[in-house]
Amino acid sequence: MDYKSFLTRDFKCVAQATEREKRFRLTHLHLIMIIAAVLVISTLFSVFSLDAQAKRHVQSLNGTNNNQIVLPINIPEANSANQNQTTTVTNQSISDILADERWLTVTVKKGDSLAAIFKRHNMDASELHSIMKLGKDTRKLRYVKPGQQLRIRLDQDNALQTLIYDITKYETLAVHRDGDNFVSSYHHKNVEKRFNHASGVIRSSLFEAGGLAGLSDKLTMELANIFAWDIDFALDIREGDHFTVLYEEHFLNGVKVNDGPIIAAEFVNRGNDFHAIRYTDEGGHSDYYSPDGHSMRKAFLRTPVDFRRISSRFGKRHHPVLNRIRMHKGVDYAAPTGTPIRAAGDGKIIHKGRKGGYGRTIIIQHGGRYSTLYAHMSSYRRGIHVGKRVKQGQVIGYVGASGRATGPHLHYEFRVNGVHRNPLTVRLPNASPINHKYKESFTAHAQSLLSQLAVYKETNLALNHQ
Repeated sequence: MDYKSFLTRDFKCVAQATEREKRFRLTHLHLIMIIAAVLVISTLFSVFSLDAQAKRHVQSLNGTNNNQIVLPINIPEANSANQNQTTTVTNQSISDILADERWLTVTVKKGDSLAAIFKRHNMDASELHSIMKLGKDTRKLRYVKPGQQLRIRLDQDNALQTLIYDITKYETLAVHRDGDNFVSSYHHKNVEKRFNHASGVIRSSLFEAGGLAGLSDKLTMELANIFAWDIDFALDIREGDHFTVLYEEHFLNGVKVNDGPIIAAEFVNRGNDFHAIRYTDEGGHSDYYSPDGHSMRKAFLRTPVDFRRISSRFGKRHHPVLNRIRMHKGVDYAAPTGTPIRAAGDGKIIHKGRKGGYGRTIIIQHGGRYSTLYAHMSSYRRGIHVGKRVKQGQVIGYVGASGRATGPHLHYEFRVNGVHRNPLTVRLPNASPINHKYKESFTAHAQSLLSQLAVYKETNLALNHQ
């Protein structure tokens, strides 16, 4: 290498050349920065523009913009070449589309019928006629009750498309349009049955003891009704009486919906044990029987009304209106006006109407030997007339103070071969025992339930006394 020429080079020229190269590079750098800035600004502008368009589009969909909106629509196959095209639809068109799926929830009012509901909502009566001809399932629509709900789907012409009727918590009737006709379907929800038990000791009242034991008022009333022919729950209950109950609970999808029937029960009243077993025969008939197969029911109810107190007993008394001593041939049950009065037993009505001082009165003949009289009614139940046959427990009228009465009450008489007997003490005939062909099955069923009751009684009463 020629170090001499290198050492003797003119460094001034070299410096000048270097300065020109620097200026050249700076010029290129400035150009590159300007181009980059332009690209960044244009990109940001595009993003903000798209965002603004999107917001305007959402606002128009939400109804905040009255201008027309653009919706994509599928093009038929014949026009497949233009499938990416769009069409313009106004807000009014969208309302028409939504009207195709209009649901009504109708709550049945007092006095309502399906015909009244159809008329109220401007629905075609001929459609109702077609529905009622479908069969036995849709006949249940004739008996809609206040408080029940119907779900109805109508199209934009107010034509019925679907009707859903929840008959009970477990039963639903659905009616759907199929072309020009209707089809119905009946749905029954599967109910899970579980068994529970309770025991209680009476301190002041049966209902208080039942509530403390975890029984609903419905179950407590059912318990009283089962033993009502053997125990007078108004007069015979004493402190220390106790009971044990085995009963069903019903669940839907794991959630309890209500209590089922009592399966077995024991009631100890004044030291006397009473047991009741529920048994369902092959025909589906259910009833309560004592462990030896005798019906818990008697041919007559001991008391045909839910009363507050006995205001006058059977026997001689001072008449509050006539102001003299007279034989009182029945029992007076004080109760509020309008309290339902029930037939004491199966029979035929032989008198309905006013009867002197008795006021509004009904007399029922039960076979050849027995008859019962119900007086001072405020009114009769609709459909009750002379010659009509009634069942035990069926409502026949309502408590009042018609005739010679100082206040609302039921005057009740019980006659055997025409002779008045004290309704509180007369020996009542039994209902029919269990059919002989079911006796063996019933006995095994009863022994199993009695064993369970004994275990529950011992366990629960021990806890109650702790």
